[in-house]
Amino acid sequence: MSSSVFQMRLDDELKGEAAAIYEKLGLDLPTAIRMFLKRTILDNGIPFSMTLPKEPYCAEHAVEAMRQMSAAAQESGVSELSLEVINEEIAAARESGAKRE
Repeated sequence: MSSSVFQMRLDDELKGEAAAIYEKLGLDLPTAIRMFLKRTILDNGIPFSMTLPKEPYCAEHAVEAMRQMSAAAQESGVSELSLEVINEEIAAARESGAKRE
């Protein structure tokens, strides 16, 4: 396969910011541009986005919610119920609710 040189002018700041993002994604700028062009052909249009979160993800809230749910389950005595028992109770509650209607 033959190749050709592709040149373009862009603002140094734009190039630096984009290159820094691609570096975090494990790519260099020429590889990212080749990926973009190949996907453009495959998708027959603007292809995809690869984004990084603007703020770091922190699971502290999710972990704390799980701790609270676990404590509530232990306090109410349902922490050791099997899935089968839970599903039976749900089915019974639905049946009871349907009878009331």
